[in-house]
Amino acid sequence: MKVKFMTAGLVFCALGMLADSAGAAAAPSAELAKAKKEAESRGYVFYANRDEILAKAKEEGRVRVLSNMDPENIEALRKAFMKQYPFIDARAERISGVDGGQRFALELQAGRSNWDVFEVAQELYQDFLPHLKKFDILGMAKQGVLQIPGEIIDPTNRNVISLASTIYSLSYNKNLVAPERVPNRWEDFLRPEFKGRKFMVEVRPTGMATLAAGLGEEWMLDYARKIKDQDPVWVRGISRAIVAITTGEQSMLHFSYYHSCIRAKRKDISKSLECKLIEPVPVRTQEMTTIAQASPYSHAGLLWLEFQISPAAQTIIESLEPKTSVFVPGSEAARVTQGRKLAVNSWDTLPNSNKWEKNALIAFGLPQAMLK
Repeated sequence: MKVKFMTAGLVFCALGMLADSAGAAAAPSAELAKAKKEAESRGYVFYANRDEILAKAKEEGRVRVLSNMDPENIEALRKAFMKQYPFIDARAERISGVDGGQRFALELQAGRSNWDVFEVAQELYQDFLPHLKKFDILGMAKQGVLQIPGEIIDPTNRNVISLASTIYSLSYNKNLVAPERVPNRWEDFLRPEFKGRKFMVEVRPTGMATLAAGLGEEWMLDYARKIKDQDPVWVRGISRAIVAITTGEQSMLHFSYYHSCIRAKRKDISKSLECKLIEPVPVRTQEMTTIAQASPYSHAGLLWLEFQISPAAQTIIESLEPKTSVFVPGSEAARVTQGRKLAVNSWDTLPNSNKWEKNALIAFGLPQAMLK
């Protein structure tokens, strides 16, 4: 079996090397000139000096952002950004769901969008690309012009960054599942004692696709068929399933979103909800964010993207839930996965996600949600 996973410690080692090489303004001018020339030869905009970006952002004086974060987080981020950059008037609103992303894509293609910074719907990624500002964000990050870890930037298109990772975990009710019975491996869900509606499974198999990226599609499909044979409770909606656990209606959720579980755990009056990471920890690159080609405030947009990865912004985001990136050192997501084996579905494997999810659904027997 071909296994493709990484240890979180290796990720941070690589990022540390990147930071050393980026070294802010320490990069040799010849190296900067070479990077700029190479970027421009490929049609990208590259700034060798951060002051140039700041000057242009000051001239623009505005930025308009669409995000799928919680409204409370969006507003807090907006205020913090304006405190750091008082010369930029930031407007930020929430967009969510597949339908919202599809509508926005149509508006963008028709030239009717008035937003500068937005998230790229993964299922429409290729459709978005022609409408994105060709900033060489990756090149500028590597040269230290922008303080953004290279791991969260699309290495092929170079102008899209991932603001968060979806970490998949086990959610369970500790009053209903004895400590010695809690699964320690994904294969533990296949034990005879868990057969017959003993745990929940989300009918949208994004977690399965993430395991396919780490352990191979053949392994994932065999596992999916065996999960189906366990006769689980099929559900649609992670948040609804977690509520069922906290109320004692259900005992466990296979492939829960870790950030959703932690958010619910903080509010759980019964103190019954637990969130457990199982190795290899499935990690999916999410919240791909970029700048519109037609944006009149694109340089302010660059500063917004960079700010989202700053310690100040990460603290704000994590005040509600740890929906940050495992590739941003110091983030909560990075801390909880430190030293663990990860099955990562990122830039090189994400294009296979739709295929893997469809095949996983077939292996599941195309189930319908039982808990609504």
